[in-house]
Amino acid sequence: MSVGILLVTHPGIGPAIKASAERMLGRLPLAVVCFELAFEQQPEARLPAASGALREADSGDGVLILSDLYGASPSNLASRLSQLGTPTERVSGLNLSMLLRTLNYAEQSLGELARTAASGGRNGVVEGHA
Repeated sequence: MSVGILLVTHPGIGPAIKASAERMLGRLPLAVVCFELAFEQQPEARLPAASGALREADSGDGVLILSDLYGASPSNLASRLSQLGTPTERVSGLNLSMLLRTLNYAEQSLGELARTAASGGRNGVVEGHA
């Protein structure tokens, strides 16, 4: 068993980041499932479908939910998903370096993987490099 990853994002973001990770790594070491919330959709209305995506990502060790923008509708939906009973951790600010870092530490527990994801996202942002 291993931790699954659920990307909960605005349209186009999750699938693009997942495709980039697949291109760079080849086979992904963890299950990565994408769930997109359209701009005009309300999180509560999409909760049943998002719950299905959460179940798809869960292989028994919990699910790391990565959302694109804290406080936006996908993040609010991720918050609701974390209340459904499946062990989850949530990290917002999804970027490619966050996902790659997470996938490179696939053996970690759910809690460790959340900290690794947050660190990967922060460390992937570099200002003023030459």
